Amino acid sequence: MMYNSNEIQRIIPHRYPFLLVDAIESISEDGKTIVGRKCVSANEMHFMGHFPQKHVMPGVLIVEALAQTGCVLLMSDENNRGKIGYFAGINKMRFRHMVTPGDVLRLEVTFTDRRANIYMAKVQATVDGKVAAAGEIMCALGD
Repeated sequence: MMYNSNEIQRIIPHRYPFLLVDAIESISEDGKTIVGRKCVSANEMHFMGHFPQKHVMPGVLIVEALAQTGCVLLMSDENNRGKIGYFAGINKMRFRHMVTPGDVLRLEVTFTDRRANIYMAKVQATVDGKVAAAGEIMCALGD
């Protein structure tokens, strides 16, 4: 493991209950791909209402977990310290498998392009090798 939750909190500004990345497992040698992990628990606030009779992690929170994982990679660069990553777009996102308490999400983000302060990435969240969500996101770095 590269970063635990305490180390992640030193890199990005998110905090409980909205910190959705528990660990960073790896960063590729070329610095374009990062793999994170989210351990899904029934104790999370969103399960009180989504859905109380059958817990399902909201897709938007899966996408947020992917974005936060990518943000860790961007903010790990000394040139980006002190900046904040903002969502700039979501494209071709598909949800293929429900995520429920007890699941461990593997969050993979690969940055594919950059234009000024806008970064594009292919993202995929899997549970036990099954794709839960996949698509593309864009984020912007700001002060």
